[in-house]
Formats: sequence, C-alpha cells, structure tokens
Amino acid sequence: MKKISLLLMLVILWNCKENKEDTIVQNLKSYTIEQMMDNENVGGGSFSPDLSKLLVTSNRSGIYNMYTIATAGGELQPVTQSDSSSVFAISYFPEDERMLFRMDNNGDEIYHIYLRDRDGSHRDLTPFEGSRSLFYRWANDDKSLFFGSNQRDNRYTDLYKMDLATFTPTLIYQNDEGYNLEAISHDEKYVALSKSINTNDSDLYLYNLDDEILIKINENQSANSAQDFTLDNTGFLYTTDEGSEFSYLMRYDVTSGTREKVLEKEWDIVGSYFTENGKYRVTYINEDAKNSIEVMEVATGQLMALPAIGEMDITDVAFSDDESLMRFYAGGSNAPSDLYVYNIETKEQTELTDVLNKEIQRQDLVNAEVIRFSSFDGLEVPAIYYKPHQASETNKVPALVWVHGGPGGQSRQNFSSFIQYLVNHGYAILAVNNRGSSGYGKTFYQMDDLNHGDKDLKDCVEGKNWLASQPEIDPDKIGIIGGSYGGYMTMAALTYTPEEFAVGVNLFGVTNWIRTLRSIPPWWESFKDALYKELGDPNSADSVRLRAISPLFHTDKVTKPLIVLQGSQDPRVLQIESDEIVAGVRKNGVPVEYVLFEDEGHGFVKKENQIEAYSKVLEFLDVYLKEDKGKPIQDGQSIELNNQGE
Repeated sequence: MKKISLLLMLVILWNCKENKEDTIVQNLKSYTIEQMMDNENVGGGSFSPDLSKLLVTSNRSGIYNMYTIATAGGELQPVTQSDSSSVFAISYFPEDERMLFRMDNNGDEIYHIYLRDRDGSHRDLTPFEGSRSLFYRWANDDKSLFFGSNQRDNRYTDLYKMDLATFTPTLIYQNDEGYNLEAISHDEKYVALSKSINTNDSDLYLYNLDDEILIKINENQSANSAQDFTLDNTGFLYTTDEGSEFSYLMRYDVTSGTREKVLEKEWDIVGSYFTENGKYRVTYINEDAKNSIEVMEVATGQLMALPAIGEMDITDVAFSDDESLMRFYAGGSNAPSDLYVYNIETKEQTELTDVLNKEIQRQDLVNAEVIRFSSFDGLEVPAIYYKPHQASETNKVPALVWVHGGPGGQSRQNFSSFIQYLVNHGYAILAVNNRGSSGYGKTFYQMDDLNHGDKDLKDCVEGKNWLASQPEIDPDKIGIIGGSYGGYMTMAALTYTPEEFAVGVNLFGVTNWIRTLRSIPPWWESFKDALYKELGDPNSADSVRLRAISPLFHTDKVTKPLIVLQGSQDPRVLQIESDEIVAGVRKNGVPVEYVLFEDEGHGFVKKENQIEAYSKVLEFLDVYLKEDKGKPIQDGQSIELNNQGE
C-alpha cells in the first residue's frame, strides 16, 4: 500500500512539473535584443563615510557610469555622464565624499585613476601618457593611497604611494624583476609579490621594504596567491594548491616563519580577506562554476548566516568600515544580480535595485543545468546547459557549443543577457568547460598545455555529440560560438573539424598565434614566459607548431558559414586577426559576415554596440543554422558596422 502511495505521489509530482512547463511554453514571450539588453548591470558598492550611500557602477545610460544610491533605498543618482569611454567607480574617499574612478580609452585597457571632487570637477591623478595605473588600497591612516603604474618601464608595474593632500606620488617599490604586486601589509612594511612560473604555478614572496629582504613563502612548485594580512601584521594569508588538486587557505607567521593550514574545501578557495577592523573573514569558493561565500566571525570562529533571497545565490559581499552593514549581490543564471544592504545587528535587508527589465517575465528565462559528459578518451568534462522552454522531442531545436575565453577561463553559472536572448529565440546552449578550464583541479587545468586546437577541440566536438544525443536537439543544426580563446576554438573547429559544426560565431578570436603571442601588451611582460610555456614560444622552434594550429594559415578548409565580430581598440586580439581570417575564408566562397566596432576593445560594453552585435548574430543563426526563410547574404559578402560610438 505504501509503495502504491509513493508511486502515485511521484506521478502527481511529475504531472505537476509537466503542466508547469506546458504553461510556461504556452505563455512564453519572445523578446527583442533591445528588451534583453535593457537588463541593467550594476556593480561595486563603496559605502560613503556616513554610511548613507553606496557608490556603484551601472550601464543604465548605455555605457558604464558612476551612480550613488541611498542605503535606505531609492533611485540611482547619476554622478558621471560619459557618452564615450566607460567610467568605473573605485571608492569613496575614507573621510569625505570625494570619489575615485577609472577610465580607459574605449577599451584599450590603458587605465587612469581619476578624482571626482565634491564640486563635481574631475582630475586625472595618473596623467602618465601611454601608461596604465591600478588602484590597490587606501593607507591605514586614510591620508594616502597605494597604486601601481608602469610609467617608468611599460613592461613592469611599480608600487607608488600618493599623498591625499598634494596628490604627489612617491615610488615605494621599483619592480625590476617582473613580479606581480599582490598585497601590502597594514603597517606598510611588507609587500606580497608573486612570480609566474607557468599559467598555473607561481612563487610567492614577502618583500621587506625596510631592509629590502625577500622571503619566499611556498616551499614547492605550486599555485600561490596572496590574500590578506592580519590586522596586527603578524599573519599573512595566502592560497596554495601545494600537494592538492584544489587551492586551500594558508597562514604564514611573519615572526616565526611557520605555516599552518587555515581552511580547505572540495573546490578552489579563490579569495579571502578580513574586514576593516578584522571582525570578519570573508572567503570565496568556486563551487562547480559558481560562487559560494563564507563569512566567519574571527573571534568565535562561527559562520554568519547569510540572508536568504529565495532561489537566488549571493555572489558578492562587502562590509562598511565599521562592520555594521554588509552590501551584497544576489542573482542566478536566470536572473541578473541585484544589490542589497544588510544590517548585521537587526538582520534587516533592503533591496536597492531591480535590474531585470520590467518588460521581461522572469519565468521566460532559463535556469542553467550543470551536466557532465565523457570525452573521446573517457575524461569527464563539465558543461553548463541552457535548454529552451520550447524545446521538446516533438519540437527539436538547433544548438550551439559555447566556448569560454582564456585559455584557462571557465564558463560559470552567471546571468548572461546574450545567452538568454539566444535561448529565448529557440537555441540550446552548451557552455563546455573543456580540459584546460579552471575550477576543476590543477591536473584538469594543465591538460591543454602545448596542445591547443587538439584535445580541447575534441572535448568541444564531444560536447556537440552530447547535444546531438538529446531528444530535444536537432542533431544536424549544431554550431559553435566563443570569444577570445573561445573565438580561436570556433575557428579551429571550422578549420580542423570542418564537418562537425554547421556554423561558427567568432567573437574577437585569435587566429594567428605567432602574431598574437608576439604582440601581447607590454604590461603582460611578467606573465609572458608563463604564457609561452602553456602555448609555445613564437620566437623558437615552437613557431612551427603554432603555425600549424593557427586557423589563419588553413582557411582553405573552412566550408561552413561564419560570422566574425571585433573591436578595433582591442589590445589583446588585434583587429588584423579578424580582418585576415574574414578575407581568407571569403576566398572559399563561404558566407561570411563581419561586424566591426571602432569604439570597443576586448569585449563589447556599450549597449548600442551589444544590440548591433547580438542581433546580427541571431540574424546569422536564423538564416544559416535554423534555416529560416529570409535574405541570406551572398557567398563572400559581409556586413561591416564601423560604429564610431560618439
């Protein structure tokens, strides 16, 4: 009798689920790219000295600008109104409502640090021509700030201290050895430095600014990253994967030189820091491609119970200097992250933003599902699957294998307006975390070293095969899409496995590894050797292999339709990469579209350009993958959008 009752219950639950999905499909709305890109993106959140406001960055104007919002709730108030280069908020000043922000020139990544004074005037605090500057932190006495700049030598970042009374920079540490600057002790005696060995491993050091002694922290080759110093400067926190697949948290005793393990999880610990007065330690864990956050009260060792926001995940937290308030973001793969303020004593939480476009119904968006498939050699490969609501065995849909940037990046369970736009229009997406992706252990991470365009590509092909085996997917209509390294994988797929994918979408992808590795930005000098160890040295015999895996030299093999998108200010993947791959593929009489933006860098951040780019992608897919009736471009032609953005 109990078995019958249980069976009946399961049938009822299944029918309820089916009925709910049927209702969603019946009421599913199709959204325009303008509607989908009108989801606002808000980030950051520096508390004003009196805790009455937060300083944030938002793209509600079409590009990123600074805004303030009251911690009690209200509307975002614009602070800057740039209509060309994006403005990204850094912080309120510690003792007044002056503000710091950074800008580059339309995506060229030459960042400058700016002051926004109380009268509304702006001033470039780092007007060093051709040099980039990075804010590190405020000094403990709140009378100065620390920043890095490559003005002395564009290959290396030096450490400077800037007095807030005169805004005069003073060189604190001259970096002649290509170290990465990672942390500064509260007493300003120690600087944490790292030296890249390869793309996974790095040596970690403490440099004593007083006696100029360099102390190596790690004992064996491993991945090491500075996190924070204890308030009394006796302890130094860092993460390491020494002797482990995943990174864990360690403490180095500055006085005795001893080390002890602080915290270990089943996934990578990717960050940990103390709040201003050391009351809490905040730790981030990369748990199966999404953030898991722990806030521990240092004195008791007890974990804080984080606020509950329905089905949403808390993705980011920060505290006020007096540690009475916490601002946090909560969202999911089907919901853009909103900003909240939480009163730690009263447990009261206030939602400050509602960033989902009011014209979009949340139930029309799709939840990501983590899946795993067996690759060609039996390796288990993780991926994130977005299944359209309208997809079913009787309504098969086309699909795309999505490849992240990197190499060494990771597709995560975050919200993407672009992905949701494609899924809403009936395209399934499988974001493959092929071998070489981060987040799944160092062995998995290093599996593509000196092997790009081979086994990592085979993983993507197996991802396509997994899609083809799903009853809701049309196996003959599966394409590949990706940006940067993912764009390379798109071109590698069309070149080296020309019959596997029906179409390719190349977003600013590398196509000539020899040129890309020789033309990396000068400020990547400290990482160059590590990059060469993973990919190959273009100035050595490796150039033979690099040429062999560069799609540009094998465009005669491309037979499937292609769309290429590129920003002309991109310092990482130069415009010529896309220019030449388009020209090469056109010679085959293959349909090619080319979308070029004069005012974008490595990725598109302006809404106007995103709308143009992503609508062109959908139009391309509708014609060449979904095969909707329309007006396909003729073989060898293209559409070029030279958007000035002014």
